[in-house]
Amino acid sequence: MTAPQLVPAVVPSYVADRWWQPSGAVTAEDIHDAATGDVIARVSTTGLDVAAAVDHARSVGRRRLGRTTLHERALLIKELALYLDDPGRKQQLYDLSAATGATRADSMIDVDGGIGVLFTMSSRGRRELPNSNLIIDGGIEVISPDGSFVGTHVYTRIPGVLVQINAFNFPIWGMLEKFAPAFIAGVPSIVKPAVQTGYLAEAAVRMMLESGVLPDGAIQLVSGGAVDFLEYLDHRDAVQFTGSSAVAHRLRGHRHVVEGGVRLTCEADSLNAAILAPDAEVGSPEFTAFVRSVAVEMTAKAGQKCTAVRRILVPTSMVDAVAEAIGAALERRVVGDPRSTGTTMGALVSTDQLQATAERARRMAASGGELVWGDLSDDLGGSGAFMTPKLFRWADAGNAVLHSMEAFGPISGIVGYRTLDEAVALAARGGGSLVATVCTNDPDTARRLVLGIAAHHGRVLILNREDERTSTGHGSPMPMLTHGGPGRAGGGEELGGVRAILHTMQRTALQGSPDMLTAVTGVWHPGARRRCAGDPTYGGSPDEVHPFRKSLVDLRVGDAYASSLRPVRPEDIAGFADQTGDTFYAHTHPQAAAANPFFPGIVAHGYLLVSWAAGLFVDPAPGPVLANYGLDHLRFRTPVSAGDAIRVTLTAKRITPRVTDDYGEVVWDTVLHNQHGEIVATYDVLTLVAKTWPLPPTQE
Repeated sequence: MTAPQLVPAVVPSYVADRWWQPSGAVTAEDIHDAATGDVIARVSTTGLDVAAAVDHARSVGRRRLGRTTLHERALLIKELALYLDDPGRKQQLYDLSAATGATRADSMIDVDGGIGVLFTMSSRGRRELPNSNLIIDGGIEVISPDGSFVGTHVYTRIPGVLVQINAFNFPIWGMLEKFAPAFIAGVPSIVKPAVQTGYLAEAAVRMMLESGVLPDGAIQLVSGGAVDFLEYLDHRDAVQFTGSSAVAHRLRGHRHVVEGGVRLTCEADSLNAAILAPDAEVGSPEFTAFVRSVAVEMTAKAGQKCTAVRRILVPTSMVDAVAEAIGAALERRVVGDPRSTGTTMGALVSTDQLQATAERARRMAASGGELVWGDLSDDLGGSGAFMTPKLFRWADAGNAVLHSMEAFGPISGIVGYRTLDEAVALAARGGGSLVATVCTNDPDTARRLVLGIAAHHGRVLILNREDERTSTGHGSPMPMLTHGGPGRAGGGEELGGVRAILHTMQRTALQGSPDMLTAVTGVWHPGARRRCAGDPTYGGSPDEVHPFRKSLVDLRVGDAYASSLRPVRPEDIAGFADQTGDTFYAHTHPQAAAANPFFPGIVAHGYLLVSWAAGLFVDPAPGPVLANYGLDHLRFRTPVSAGDAIRVTLTAKRITPRVTDDYGEVVWDTVLHNQHGEIVATYDVLTLVAKTWPLPPTQE
C-alpha cells in the first residue's frame, strides 16, 4: 500500500504579534525545491487582515520602540545579530537556503551578509548618533543680527510603518538590510518576502522572535502572494521595494504615492557593466582579476543578483581574448544540486524563472548575440531549474537588446569599444545602474572612466592589482556604503551606514531662540542660558561648581566655566617655537610676519593658545572627567600677538551616556576670546566623563 502524499503546510505569517495561517479550505500556491522540483511549502494570504497589521505597527510597534533611544535600539540589534550568528542557527538557514537553489557560498552571502549588516548598523548607530531620539543635522544658522533667532535641522522618526517588499534572491540579507536601520530609527517594519523564497524569510523571522530581543510590534511578516499594502498607507508611512522595474513603475503610479504622500524608494533592474581598460593587457594582473570577477558575478546565485555583471565592455582588439578567458573560467563551474559535493553553481529559483530566463537568452540569440560559451537547450535532466552560464558576443556595440534586457540569470554579453569615450557612452546606455567595475592600473584612465560614468551609477569599483584580493567585489553592496542607482536602477538609496537610518526619519528645519532650540534638541546652542562657574568678570559665578567636578548624574547641558585672562608674552611664543620645532616665520621672524597679509607681525601659535586654554579650564584634581579624546571643528579666527591676552569659556554642549558603560561622552563648546572680546578660536572638546563619582570599585 502506498503511503499518502503529505501536503506541505502553508507558510505562516506573523501579524499583530501572533502567528497566522489561513483557516478552512483555501487555494494556496505551491512552492518547489529549486533543485529537485519537490513541493516543499505552500503560501496564501487569503483572509489576512492587512489593515490590522498596519494599525498594530503604528500603535503598538511605534509606542514600544519609542520607549528606547537610538543607542538602546542599536544595542538590541547587536544582541539580535549575536543570536542569529550562532553556528547551529545559521546551519538551519543554510539547509533551507539550499532549496532556493543556492550553494553554500551563495547562502553565506545571504545569511552571513544579513547578519553582518546588523553588526555594522549597530556599531555605526552607537558610534555616530546621539543617545536620544532626535538627530541634529549640521550646524546653527544665525538668522537675526543679535543671535536671538537661529535655525538648524533635526531628524525625527516617521510616525508610521516601514513596509519592505523584497525580491526572491536574498530573502534574509534583503530583509535585514532594511529592517536594521528602520529599527534603530524607531520605526516598526512589515516584511513582505517574495513568494518563491518566503519560507526562508519566515525561518529567519521566527528565529528573530525567539531571541526575545524585539519589542512587540517591531516586526510583522506577510507570507504569500501580492498584497496591495499601499491601499492602507498614507503620508506617515514608507515603502522600500526591491524587484523589477515594471512593478516599481506600478507602485510609483499608485494614488497613495502620487496623492497621499507615501514615501516610496525602489531598487529595480540594473544592466551593470564591467569595463576592462586598454592598459589591462592579456597576462596582466588586471586582466586576470577582471576575468575572475566577471565569471564570479555571472555564476554567484546563478546570476540572480541585481548587481551581477550584464555587459562586459573591453577594447575591440581584446574581445576574442577576453571571451576565451571567461569561457575557460566558466568551464570550471559545476552546475547542479547545491547539496551535492562539487557543485559550484546551483539552480535558478524556480522553473518559471528558468523558462523566463531561457526565453530572454533565445531573444538575445535572435537579436544579434553570438553565443560563444554555453548552450541554449539547457537539457540537464531532472526537475530542477538548472541553467548553464551563457556568454554572448555582440558585434553591434549599440544593440538595443544588449542595453535594455536584463536576463537575471547566468547570462552576460561582451562587446568591444574603440575609445574611452565610447566605453563611457556604452556604460551609460544601461539607463542608470547600481554598479560598474572599472579595471585598470592607470590613474588617468581610472579618472576619465569614473568621472564619465559616475553620474549613471550608484557605485563604481576600481579594480586593479592592489585591491583584487581585498576587494569585496563588483556584486557585494557593503552596509557602510550606499546601495542604489539612478534611472532604471530605481533612483533609490539604501544602506550607507547612518544614512540608512535617516531614510526612515523626517528632516525638519527648526527655528527659534537659542534657549528654545536647546530645550527641544537637548544640545546647547550658542546664545542659550548657561550656569557658569569661574571668573565673575566674564559671567562666571564663584558659587557655581566647576563642571569638571560633576559626574553625568549632576552635569547638565549648559553647565559652563569662564576663565580669567592670561597674558601672551614674546618669550612664550619663542619658547613654544623652540620646544616644538614649529619655527614658521609668522612666529619667529618679525619682518616676514609683518609682510604676511593675515598677521600684524609675530603671532602666537594656534596650538599654543589651545594648550593654554586647557590649562585655563582644566580642574587638576582627580574627578569625573576621565579623559580627553580629541577636538572637533577647530578654527582660528583672530591672530594673537605678544601683549594680548586670552580667556576661555567652556560649555557642556552635548551629553551622551553610554548604555553599557559607567561613563559617557561630553562635548564641550569652547571659545577663546582676547582682551577686546574678539573671538580668537572656536572648537569642541571631547571628553569621557563618569556617570557617578567616585567610580565603582571595579573601575578604580
